[in-house]
Amino acid sequence: MMEGREEPQNFDELRKQLDETRRQLEEAKLKLQEQQSQDSDGQTTSNLGGSEGEPRSLGRTGVDSSMEVAPINEADVTLRRLVQRIAMILQAEKIAIMFYDREKGELIGIPPAYGIDEEHLKIFRMRATHGISGKVFREGEPAIFHDTSNDPRTKEDPFGLLHVQNGITVPLVIEKRDEENRVIDRTTIGVLHAFNKRHGEDFNDEDVRLLERMARNVGSIIANLQMYREVVEEREELLQTFESLTAGLILVSPEGRLSQMNASARAIFGAPADAIGKNYRDVLKNEQVEQIFLANQRGEETPKTEIHVTVQNSDRIYEVQSAQVRNEEGRDLGIVAIFNDVTEMKNIDKMKSSFVAMASHELRTPLTAIKGFSSTLLEGIDDDLYGKEDQREFLGIVVAECDRLRRLIDDLLNTSRIEAGESLRPNYSRFELLPLLEKGVMVQQQASTRHKVSLKVHNELPETIVGDQDKLDQIVTNLLNNAIKYSPNGGDVIVHAKTEGDNILIGVQDQGLGIPKDHLNKVFEKFHRVNNEDNRKIYGTGLGLYLVKHLVEKVHMGQIWAESEVGVGSTFYVRIPKELDIEKAKTMND
Repeated sequence: MMEGREEPQNFDELRKQLDETRRQLEEAKLKLQEQQSQDSDGQTTSNLGGSEGEPRSLGRTGVDSSMEVAPINEADVTLRRLVQRIAMILQAEKIAIMFYDREKGELIGIPPAYGIDEEHLKIFRMRATHGISGKVFREGEPAIFHDTSNDPRTKEDPFGLLHVQNGITVPLVIEKRDEENRVIDRTTIGVLHAFNKRHGEDFNDEDVRLLERMARNVGSIIANLQMYREVVEEREELLQTFESLTAGLILVSPEGRLSQMNASARAIFGAPADAIGKNYRDVLKNEQVEQIFLANQRGEETPKTEIHVTVQNSDRIYEVQSAQVRNEEGRDLGIVAIFNDVTEMKNIDKMKSSFVAMASHELRTPLTAIKGFSSTLLEGIDDDLYGKEDQREFLGIVVAECDRLRRLIDDLLNTSRIEAGESLRPNYSRFELLPLLEKGVMVQQQASTRHKVSLKVHNELPETIVGDQDKLDQIVTNLLNNAIKYSPNGGDVIVHAKTEGDNILIGVQDQGLGIPKDHLNKVFEKFHRVNNEDNRKIYGTGLGLYLVKHLVEKVHMGQIWAESEVGVGSTFYVRIPKELDIEKAKTMND
């Protein structure tokens, strides 16, 4: 049996697991059917007794792959009838089977039993190293005992529970034979007991030989039944693994019917829970998938293919891997297909391409200004074309553009550090909060003539807080920059601040373009930008809010979120503790 089966790592591994489990299941079914047929025929032809009305064979003429429980039930019935016949032939009041539990090192009473109720059978167990039961199990030789009260061999057996007076114990042995029917391996799996001969009689050597002979049938049935149960359990675990896969999984029979479809696949194609057994064309209703499956059925190798599917009113892209499944004999078992959602991966590729274009623009713009004004100043040096005020203005622009370049490069470097799992090296201290907010507002107001930037304090703020002053200044500056950038028509930009218990809440509100609801949770992702006509005119790298999120959550152990309405504006909220636990924060950032 499998323990803790891991999700298959790739398509080929999944196919192998599926093929192996199917093979084991079919093999176990065949062995179980053969044993049932042999045991049933043996019982009717070996003069072991039984009524004429009982069926001569309990073997099945066919295998229904959708009814795994049927062979188990039939084997149980066969075993139960065999136990009853043993009791009748030996004239025993009780028959008990004890199976060896390797993990516990015990012989344990298992059903079916004869003349023993379920409650007593549950507690009928003992160490495999003790008593006459353990001796028979270890040595593989039968034993007969005539009086348990006076036989020292039976003192450690739990025979008192069952009121045993006399009995026979024989080993349950399974034999492995070669093509010439020679025994090549023997394994003892437990013991078989017959207790209390009826009519006051005692067991004899002939009874021992009969019980040994029938024990071989019992052992074979139990071994095959155990193997079959293990295979069925393994198959169930595999099916549960398939069901829990995040990727969609579909198995199609050679006849074109769905034999397996996990939850993800049902969600992709909007299939009902009872889709199994139906023709895949009627359920999937996807021409691309149909063409892929037809190619598989023709034995063609199909490359990875991308298909577009609308799932819950959202366009998704799935990468399809499919193949024909065959068993060891080459018999066609159908088609297996995996559907991996690559929508986000494709979006990231698009965002990376957009980022390259935006970063190129962001680099080129300040460089153009720096080169232009530097060249202008250089050309006018000899002729004194520009006065001190003009030179100061030109140099101020050059310095500002250099700062812009430095910020862009810092963003790129910081993003690289975060991706590499490195800290942004926080420097914690106690500092004044209000002056930091006032400074941020003042700087941004000076930078924009189209916006009114103001600070609104809603209640008394603490004079000082604990945190990283430079990083908090970077957070406020970035949020204010964004508010101004995405309010191209001007308007009010308000920084809200208030105390909330042990925390400080800071909000930056604008009257800008706003953010669609389906983008609110994505604006903090790397390279993410809302792609609409208005935003295309606003350049940026898509890294600012990604960095801010890291500085809030990792450096200050806080929370950040956004509220927005398209055409009305947005508010970005930051909540951080007043008294940051520096040691805990340092541990998080190490």
